[in-house]
Amino acid sequence: MQTRPIRTGPALTEMAAERTEVAIVGAGPAGLVLGRLLHRHGIETVILEARDRDYVEGRIRAGVLEQGTVDVLHETGVCGRLDREGLVHDGIYFNVDGDRQHIPMATLTGSAVTIYGQTEVVSDLIEARIDDGAPLRFESRATGFDDLNGDAPVVRYIDADGRERRLQARFVAGCDGFHGVCRAAVPEHALQTWTREYPFAWLGILADVAPSTDELIYAHHESGFALHSMRSPQVSRLYLQVAPDEPLERWPEDRIWEELAVRLGTTGWTLRSGPIVERSVTPMRSFVAAPMRHGSLLLAGDAAHIVPPTGAKGLNLAVADVAVLAPALVDCLRGRDPGALLRYSDRCLERVWRAQHFSWWMTTMLHVDPEMSPYDRQLQRSQLRYVMSSRAAQTSLAENYVGLPLRT
Repeated sequence: MQTRPIRTGPALTEMAAERTEVAIVGAGPAGLVLGRLLHRHGIETVILEARDRDYVEGRIRAGVLEQGTVDVLHETGVCGRLDREGLVHDGIYFNVDGDRQHIPMATLTGSAVTIYGQTEVVSDLIEARIDDGAPLRFESRATGFDDLNGDAPVVRYIDADGRERRLQARFVAGCDGFHGVCRAAVPEHALQTWTREYPFAWLGILADVAPSTDELIYAHHESGFALHSMRSPQVSRLYLQVAPDEPLERWPEDRIWEELAVRLGTTGWTLRSGPIVERSVTPMRSFVAAPMRHGSLLLAGDAAHIVPPTGAKGLNLAVADVAVLAPALVDCLRGRDPGALLRYSDRCLERVWRAQHFSWWMTTMLHVDPEMSPYDRQLQRSQLRYVMSSRAAQTSLAENYVGLPLRT
């Protein structure tokens, strides 16, 4: 698909511009899935991504896909490797001070989750877009916007050769993450935000060793939270609760494996260790911005909301956003329902706030908060015992974990 060079009027200066129907800022999961869904409906798009391809495909992020997310990826037609390599999990384990309980999500809800790394999702979508011949411009950094309240907004950006460029569109999709320029372009008076910072972070590692479990283990321990996840039958992904300002040099490989073995441990179980190939410390926050539309600018994914990773909702919320946005854009651009985009923000935010609550609940229940009072500590332990013993509590957890039905 080719974009069409045009000359803009005086308001856009004499600089040559391109025109497309939807300009997408950001080549993460939200931007790539949106681009693919629109492409399959004949909508012209250009995706601008500030980073290079190696960086985008190498970012280690989420890996738990709700069934609704898997369904959307099937709708994109980019699902061959997902179907072959994704690991379907029917449940998760809770490990509380050495006592392990299986929560059978598929039995309780009829749904499961699939383990397939965000890096793989992104790589699959990038390859498909390139094969389609649809514009995907790496190292093209959006710097600002013109006429977001009009019918022909313009994205100003610096391309890979350092040239200032303009891209004119009918709509702009802001899929450039929490630190991107899209949300910042919304006037302060037009946006309401809610945020919560957590007094802990995750030290995450990727290790070349077969997982020591068949399904994810969420562990609460007096020393802090731990999580045993995986990326494939040969690669393990594990996390430890640490302080937000924890220096990585304090955590050599031996210490990491020793602490994981303690926090995840239970009678008769052994944690396999192996070479650590990637490690990082990720602070945790909750954040919501509303509304998710300002004029011709539509926010999606991390540009509009952030959740702590405990509930495995970040990637899934991004895909849920664009599953609503794509058909609304198609209806609006093709004249079938010009008002479809008016409902976009409210429809997404209902799901976002449910995921916010679940992610906050999982996070505060499983982590050791250094600011927690003795009274709060007893409440936390009571909640953990309830989840470990109550089928009703496990059903509620499972229903939220596998994901509510997508509203499209």
